[in-house]
Amino acid sequence: MSLTSRVFGLFTTTENSASNPDAPSSTSQSQAAVTAGDHAFQTAGSMSSRVQTAPAYDEEEEEPRPPYLHAMLAGGTGGTCGDMLMHSLDTVKTRQQGDPTFPPKYHSMTSSYATIYRQEGLMRGLYGGVTPALWGSFPGTVIFFGMYEFTKRKMIDAGITPDLAYLSGGFFADLAASVVYVPSEVLKTRLQLQGRFNNPHFSSGYNYRGTTDALRTIIRQEGFSALFYGYKATILRDLPFSALQFAFYEREHQMAIDWMGSRDIGLGLEILTAATAGGMAGVITCPMDVVKTRVQTQKNPETTTTGPPKPPCEPASTKETPRHHQHHSSPPSSSLRAHSRYISHSSPSTSVPPPGTPRLDTSSFFTGLKMIYQTEGVAGWFRGVGPRGVWTSIQSGTMLVLYQYLLKQLDSYQNMGETSPL
Repeated sequence: MSLTSRVFGLFTTTENSASNPDAPSSTSQSQAAVTAGDHAFQTAGSMSSRVQTAPAYDEEEEEPRPPYLHAMLAGGTGGTCGDMLMHSLDTVKTRQQGDPTFPPKYHSMTSSYATIYRQEGLMRGLYGGVTPALWGSFPGTVIFFGMYEFTKRKMIDAGITPDLAYLSGGFFADLAASVVYVPSEVLKTRLQLQGRFNNPHFSSGYNYRGTTDALRTIIRQEGFSALFYGYKATILRDLPFSALQFAFYEREHQMAIDWMGSRDIGLGLEILTAATAGGMAGVITCPMDVVKTRVQTQKNPETTTTGPPKPPCEPASTKETPRHHQHHSSPPSSSLRAHSRYISHSSPSTSVPPPGTPRLDTSSFFTGLKMIYQTEGVAGWFRGVGPRGVWTSIQSGTMLVLYQYLLKQLDSYQNMGETSPL
């Protein structure tokens, strides 16, 4: 080895030993640093993965509470749109439930729909009574949603279980709104059952020229209290319906939120939860709806007949006989009173009604249920259940989906107003 190589090797060894006096220690420290770095990287990666996979919805998160005004406007708009959309199907249901003739003229939902449209048209037939329906729909649903949100929040804040709060909220909300919508319901059902003016295809016992004429005639001949006729039967139908509808909806909506992991469950699940809730509540309360329809559409004892001339097979009552013919024999007043509460005036000229047509000469809800069961059986309770189930499903779906959508829009508008500069 040359002298130059030895000198170079001497300086190289010295520099290495000076720069790295403890080589094994330095190696272990570097390995420890690498290990610590890898551990830190893995920890950070696992944390980031947790953040990415964590659901956006927290189960402990409090249910959103929109302002009362937003809930009332959104509910009123959604409810009115749903009622107007399904009014024609509600007319079919009213005809099926309100015609007690045996065999009934209106059978299945599709054939009844086609028959009414062919014989009476769209606006005077299927959409008869739409004006009073509009009168009662918007103010009634505005009151309903305001009272529902108020009752639900108060009960939940008091420590009551949410399911019971939803059930009670729907019950009390419908009770508050009934003062507004029951008079419109009386006008609507009578005009739906009547159909067109001077209807030659169906005799209902009524013959109003329109909504205003119906209102004036009822008040003049039956008194203002007649607008609340069947009030008990109406609330005994609507209170359990609204309670069940919103209890089903809130529970199904919460299940959809838990399943999706977010409060934004999508349009499909919004429609599904709302429609099934309304449909199940509508089918369950169909017997109450049958009694309510017949009580509100039957003729009252003291009223004069405003309908068209009766068929020749039916004897005219004393009230329709001219004065110069009153010397003829007439039935006793008690018999007249007993036979003046028919739902329809198309019965034959005998004192015994056709089989299967109960005389609901009572305003008692439970007596009406009993009478229908005795003459028609369980099938009488569920007369018109097909149209009612479809109607309540679509109406509920339309109302609640629009309700949720409008709440989001009103909330976004409010946030934009708060953040935008003056």
